[in-house]
Amino acid sequence: MLYLVERKKVVIVGIPGVGKTSLVTRIVELINAEKHCASVHSYGTVMMGEAENNQVSDRDNLRHLPVAQQKDLQKQAATAISQLTDDVVFIDTHAFISTNEGFYPGLPYHVIQILEPTHLIAISARPEEIYNRRMKDDTRNRDKISIEAIKKELAVQDAMLASCSVLSGSPLKVILNNEGKIDEAAQNVIDAIGMGV
Repeated sequence: MLYLVERKKVVIVGIPGVGKTSLVTRIVELINAEKHCASVHSYGTVMMGEAENNQVSDRDNLRHLPVAQQKDLQKQAATAISQLTDDVVFIDTHAFISTNEGFYPGLPYHVIQILEPTHLIAISARPEEIYNRRMKDDTRNRDKISIEAIKKELAVQDAMLASCSVLSGSPLKVILNNEGKIDEAAQNVIDAIGMGV
């Protein structure tokens, strides 16, 4: 008898420095090793593909665009991602974007309506770990930040994602990605979305 896998669209967020991208890569490896079809799609990369048509050449400059332009790019990216058909689609994104106008939601209602996520996962870590990871990351053009500012970002992330859970009706889970424990964090995410590998 053939059993169909319930398709899952998992929005996974984390502020810079929580190790989200490395963790999602590991999760996809583990799920695919069990003969399921899982993929990860960076929301920012999909947006950047759309933004290049508007002469934006650096992904870190997306957040400096006017909010109205960011909103249009979000809609285009959400539409592209919503059409993917893998068993598990991970949408690697941020709960908010720090703009000149303030914190702009990375998952406003119009994006949630298009994506229709089945699960919301927030990746977190201790503020000191996040700070140290950011200081070591020379691959991105990050703003300098303090541990107090990181604590504020974590609080804003929690508030934004809780709102997304209410609006989408999707369960929300916070997963700690402690230094050196990526496999433990990956298994916690896999269990939370019901893939049990």
